[in-house]
Amino acid sequence: MLYLLATPLGTARDITLRTLDVLASADVLAAEDTRTLKKLMEIHGIALGARPVISYHDHNGARARPKLLEALAAGKSVAYASEAGTPMIADPGYHLVRDVQAAGFGVTSLPGPSAVITALTLGGLPTDVFTFAGFLPNAKAARRKALAGFADIEGTLVFYESPKRVAGMIADASDILGATREARICRELTKKFEEVIAGSLGELSEVLAERSLKGEIVVLIGKGAPLEVTQEALQEALEALLQDMSLRDAADKLAADTGVKRRKIYQIGLELQTP
Repeated sequence: MLYLLATPLGTARDITLRTLDVLASADVLAAEDTRTLKKLMEIHGIALGARPVISYHDHNGARARPKLLEALAAGKSVAYASEAGTPMIADPGYHLVRDVQAAGFGVTSLPGPSAVITALTLGGLPTDVFTFAGFLPNAKAARRKALAGFADIEGTLVFYESPKRVAGMIADASDILGATREARICRELTKKFEEVIAGSLGELSEVLAERSLKGEIVVLIGKGAPLEVTQEALQEALEALLQDMSLRDAADKLAADTGVKRRKIYQIGLELQTP
């Protein structure tokens, strides 16, 4: 069996009893950062003994996976821990789980800390619908293009970001998604200097122009306010669409694009077509 272990974001005591049990009993341990895992075990008084600890991360996954599969094939239990938080969430273990399942071995996940969920619970933004998007591209043009792709998504957006890039990311988000859109910068979650900086994207961009941040960062962006579509704007858009399509098709398209009821748009079209 492969056990996926969620580990603390910062405070070592944010760990479940079941995770401690698996760390004490697993035959083989694997970790994104073996030093972090060994330190965590030492804090909780768990002896490593002669058990192997295998490094598993983005750069060596292809080489490390066969060792873990061999251990499972030999009937051994394997525990995999990310550096902090829940495995598979912006984490290199994705291919490991796929290969283990494909080989017919069991996989189970032990619930625990997650930076995404922790930030959402602290942020004070709606959580009924949210989209986790991981890290945005490093390059400015690619980042802005990616942000534009999230413009119409309903619900709160959740991103991971580095302290070096967060100012540029917030500035781009302000330009692309709107300066008045509500947002939160959550940093150093569960740690001594935990902080949630609240404001609009425009306000946060001004804050970051004067201040540098440190530590692990989660950015929350609230959903945009619905656009007010005026009668005049609807009429102009409908007139343009009617140059190339029927009133029925134009009403369908405009209703889908604006959220305005089709019946209202269709009525405007009939009035436009009346001599």
